[in-house]
Amino acid sequence: AQSENILGYFVDVERIPNSCSDSPNRIFLKDRKILVNLSMAYYTVNISAYNEAGESPQATYVVPEIAGMDLPGQIHVKSQGTKAFVTWTPAYNPKCFVVDWSTGKGDMHMKIITTTTGNFTLDNLQPYKLYKIMVHASDVCQCESFIRHEKTFGVTHFYVIEGVPRTGPANVTILNVTKHSALVKWTEIAAEDRLGFLQGYRISYTDSSRKKSPAVTLNSSTTSYHLTGLKEKTIYRVQISGFTNAGEGPLTLSQPFSTPKYGTVKPLCICITQHES
Repeated sequence: AQSENILGYFVDVERIPNSCSDSPNRIFLKDRKILVNLSMAYYTVNISAYNEAGESPQATYVVPEIAGMDLPGQIHVKSQGTKAFVTWTPAYNPKCFVVDWSTGKGDMHMKIITTTTGNFTLDNLQPYKLYKIMVHASDVCQCESFIRHEKTFGVTHFYVIEGVPRTGPANVTILNVTKHSALVKWTEIAAEDRLGFLQGYRISYTDSSRKKSPAVTLNSSTTSYHLTGLKEKTIYRVQISGFTNAGEGPLTLSQPFSTPKYGTVKPLCICITQHES
């Protein structure tokens, strides 16, 4: 339909997951803007236009995740095997809680808890997967849309079983090589390759005589390190690994680089990653 013939818009707001198999909340609009108060659950918004001839195809918008919100409560998770025992202390006593958990938007599960004790057990969870759990308070507990009623109480992430990272950091690059120093940069280990909460990195180097330096431990947000105390006219190779509470993952090795007798090495040495078990 041409825009001048548009009579209004249909806006369907749907919660994910829609465990109750409800039809989405349909809103009729004349204007092209709407303010909807939503919890931190996942939502999709489907928008279509209509005129006397009918309804247009829908445009779908996935509401982005909100991080860093100041929420009223804390969720505690204790893992045992493939089970997770989830507890929280309610700030007030709503009629029920709605619990969402998943390893991603396509895997979201939902449970309505009508007791006010603030605990829940999850079972058959997968090891080495990062789970997100959200607890919402609601005063409407029937199997219906919670859009107008629920308020997010707390959000947390957990693993039932942590593993070591399956890879080391990528794109290890050696820059600014001088007689006695060099700058090492790398790309953080991807979230899906961590298999646990990344605690940090360990970096060391070997020279041409295969003498290995003591390893330096860095925090997980660090992606560069300045090597000092190097010898002039010496070939070095850097190795970096990531570690979780379960232990250390495989090393990533830089390409060899040489310190000069005078000044700084030019051009820069850009290195290719290699993984080693």
